[in-house]
Amino acid sequence: MTKTESDGVIALRWVCFVSLFNRNYLNIKVQRTIASNEMNISKADLIDQLKHTGKLWYLVNPYETIFEFPHEVPDYQQQVWLPFLVLIVFEHIILAFKKKRFRLNDQVTSLSQWILQETSRTLFRGAEYYAYIVIYERCRWWNLPWNSLWTWCITAVGVDFCYYWVHRSNHEIHFLWAQHQVHHSSEEFNLAVGLRQSILQHWCNFMLYLPLALFIPPSHFIVHNQFNLIYQLWIHTTVIDDLGPFELIFNTPKHHRVHHGCNLYCLDKNYGGVLIIWDKLFGTFVREKEKEEIIYGLVVSAQSFNPLYLQTFYTAELFKKITRMSTFMDKLGVIWKGPSWFPGIPRLGLDKYKINVTSRIKYDNYIPQWQNIYVIIHFCLVVYHHLQIYEETQDLRTISSGFIVINNLLALTTIGLLFDKSKYAGILEFIRCLIYLSFSKIYCSINLYIYYIYVISFCIWILHFLHTVKSNFITVTRYRNQTNVTEHDENIYT
Repeated sequence: MTKTESDGVIALRWVCFVSLFNRNYLNIKVQRTIASNEMNISKADLIDQLKHTGKLWYLVNPYETIFEFPHEVPDYQQQVWLPFLVLIVFEHIILAFKKKRFRLNDQVTSLSQWILQETSRTLFRGAEYYAYIVIYERCRWWNLPWNSLWTWCITAVGVDFCYYWVHRSNHEIHFLWAQHQVHHSSEEFNLAVGLRQSILQHWCNFMLYLPLALFIPPSHFIVHNQFNLIYQLWIHTTVIDDLGPFELIFNTPKHHRVHHGCNLYCLDKNYGGVLIIWDKLFGTFVREKEKEEIIYGLVVSAQSFNPLYLQTFYTAELFKKITRMSTFMDKLGVIWKGPSWFPGIPRLGLDKYKINVTSRIKYDNYIPQWQNIYVIIHFCLVVYHHLQIYEETQDLRTISSGFIVINNLLALTTIGLLFDKSKYAGILEFIRCLIYLSFSKIYCSINLYIYYIYVISFCIWILHFLHTVKSNFITVTRYRNQTNVTEHDENIYT
C-alpha cells in the first residue's frame, strides 16, 4: 500500500484486517489422530503446544513471527491461555507445599477481570490498531523492510521502551491511574494477578505507542505488542526468587514484586515490561529489601471482590476529588498530576504525606462452604459460555452472544457480592437464574445439563430464602419472649 492510496482503499483493507483477525480468534485447536477408537495427540501437536508455552517467556523463532500484513498475525494472547492456566495450577501446588493458604475469592476476582477484559477486547477487536495503520501508511518517515530480522529486533526493543513510558504514565497521571489501579487491587501476588486488567486501560495507553508508526511496520508492532504483554504474565509470582545474572537486564518476579508493593519504598518503581534497564536508566529502579515484607495491593484497600466495582470505584473517587478543588487549574491538576498530588506540593506528591503501609489484615470474608462450591460451579459456567461465544459465533454483536455476555456480567457481579457477603447477593442471583431459565431457550442454544444446573440453583436460592425467613422469625420470637419475661420479672419486683 502506498501513501497515495485513497481513504476508501485504506478503509477496505481495515475492514478486511478486522474480519480476518476475528476469523482467526481462538483458532487454537489441537490436531488429533483417531486410531482404534482412541484419541491420540501426535508428536507435531506436542511440539506445537511447547512452542505456545515458550511464548510466555518470549522464546520464539523470529522468522516464524514475521508477517507482511497485519491480518496475518495470529492472536498469540489466546494461544498461551492453556499453558498459562497450567502454570497457575503448578504455582498453587508449590504454594500448598509451602503452607500458603489458597484464597478462592481473590483468585476468582482476578480471573473475572480477565473475562471482562477479553470480552471488551473482542468486542472492539483490532479497532485500536486503526490509528496506527493510518499513521504508518500516510506519515511514516522510514521504510523498514518487513522481512528483516533487524526490523523484528528493533520493534521488540521499541515496543518495550514505549511500554515503560506507558506504564510510568499510568502511575504518574491520575486519570490513567484510575484505570490501572485495577491491576494493583489484589492483596495477593500470584500468576492470576497478571490477568487482572482494566477494561479501558488499553484505549488510554495506545496513544503512547503511535510514534512507533513513523517507522515500524504494523504487522511487527502487533506481534511484539502481544509478546510484550504475554511475557509479563509469568513475573507475577512469589515462588520464584533470585534469577542471578538474568536480573541485570530483564524484568523478573523479584523486580516486579517491588512494583506491586504498597510499602513506601515500593511506590512508583520498577515500571519495565520485558527489560528492567529502562528503570535503571531513568532512575525508577529499586531492589527488593530482603528484611522488609512487601505488602501487596492498593495503599488504601478497595475492600471488595466485585469486579465491576473494582473497575469503576476509583474513577468515582477521582471525580469527587475534582469537585473538592476550588480553582479550575487545581481541577486540571487532579486529572493530569499524580494520585498523591494536592495544591502546593510537587506533581508527584511528597513522601512525607504518603501512607507508609507496613502491615495490615487482608480483606477476606468467610462464606459457607456450599456458597464456595456454588461459586466454583457458576464461575466454570461463565468460562464455558465465554469460550462458547468464540467457538460458535466469534461475534459479540449477535443477540445470542449479547445474552450470554449480559448473563456472564451478572454472574461475575453476584459472585463478587457473595464474596463480599452483600445482603443483595442472594436476591440478585435468584433473579439472574430466573432470567436465564426464562430466556435462554429463546436467545441461545442451551446445553441440557447446564439448564438443570440453573434449575437446581434456582431452587437452592428459594430454600435459602425460606431458611433465612425462618431463622429471622425464630430470632425475633426469642427476642420478644425474652423481652416479655424481663418485663414480667420487673413487674413482680415492683
